[in-house]
Amino acid sequence: MGTPRLERIRSLRERVEDTLGEHRNYLVSLLSKYVAQGKGILQQHHLLDAFDAIEDHARDRLSEGNFLEVLKSSQEAIVLPPFVAIAVRPRPGVWEYVRVNVYELSVEQLSVSEYLRFKEELVDGFANGSHILELDFEPFNANVPKPTRSSSIGNGVQFLNRHLSSIMFHNRDCLEPLLDFLRAHKHKGHVMMLNDRIHNLSRLQSVLSKAEDYLMKLPGDTPYSQFANQFQEMGLEKGWGDTAARVLEMIHLLLDILQAPDPSTLETFLGRIPMVFNVVILSPHGYFGQANVLGLPDTGGQVVYILDQVRALESEMMLRMQKQGLDVEPKILIVTRLIPDAKGTTVNQRLERVSGIHTYCGFHLEVRREFYANGFHGLMSGLIWSGLPRM
Repeated sequence: MGTPRLERIRSLRERVEDTLGEHRNYLVSLLSKYVAQGKGILQQHHLLDAFDAIEDHARDRLSEGNFLEVLKSSQEAIVLPPFVAIAVRPRPGVWEYVRVNVYELSVEQLSVSEYLRFKEELVDGFANGSHILELDFEPFNANVPKPTRSSSIGNGVQFLNRHLSSIMFHNRDCLEPLLDFLRAHKHKGHVMMLNDRIHNLSRLQSVLSKAEDYLMKLPGDTPYSQFANQFQEMGLEKGWGDTAARVLEMIHLLLDILQAPDPSTLETFLGRIPMVFNVVILSPHGYFGQANVLGLPDTGGQVVYILDQVRALESEMMLRMQKQGLDVEPKILIVTRLIPDAKGTTVNQRLERVSGIHTYCGFHLEVRREFYANGFHGLMSGLIWSGLPRM
């Protein structure tokens, strides 16, 4: 029995070129159906419906090759005659992009940026690459490893905590940044977690052990305010919890990290440190208001969803801050479009208080409008954060 041989996985461009070489006329006939629909975006079911509509013998021939699998893995296709660009997701976390010139029968592989730029031409027409907003979601630290397995999708925090805890376990000096963070952590100038009485890891471990002994003698429901002064003298500030039991649990977590870091303990400890006080939600959908907006252009359930989400988010943030022993009001800012022609709504007001909520307001961001030879072109004027209300 022969030994199985590993073969190179052929690229998307090579698979399309193979189909063109083997079944040129049939593939051109199918792609021409896409082009005949004019410029636009075709979803996967549109692509497969057109495939099912071709003649039986053509469909059978194309089914023999790789192109049917390409269509089944496709997410969308951008049609700008004579080009058809297809976005393919063969497996979770893996994307490929290919563009076919139906007239010249040329095939080219596209990068993510090239595909998105081509997609934007549906609205903007041909652009020279200037004045394009680009958001880079790559890791901000080159030393942070990137997950490569699809099973890691949705588990980025666990992946990062495994990496960090492994480094801390093998090199105690790597715990210093955690100490520096806890000492520098502040909110609006108020020191949290640790003050300057704790200046190294040995001192921190000693103070935590003393605090542990002190808390073990108190009832679990003792409010933090009753021992806040004693803790401050030791070097511990607000943020550990609102009762003796919660503070003791946080101290145990940090002692475990200092002794033998593991990803689960690190994730739990970092998740309980008070860090999120302000949230900005961007919602550029239509006429965003609290009344008289449903039924207006590009306005629907998104408005109701965001308002419900803000109310739930406020309750959750206030509960967490209470458990962390803080007397702080969180703030949520909803950034939406400012539309001068308000049609009887409040979307022409720069600031709007959200009713039924304690700490939030809506901020309508003006949209800069520019006119080009090919018609109206609207774009966000950039989120200039200095122009947002102070939170």
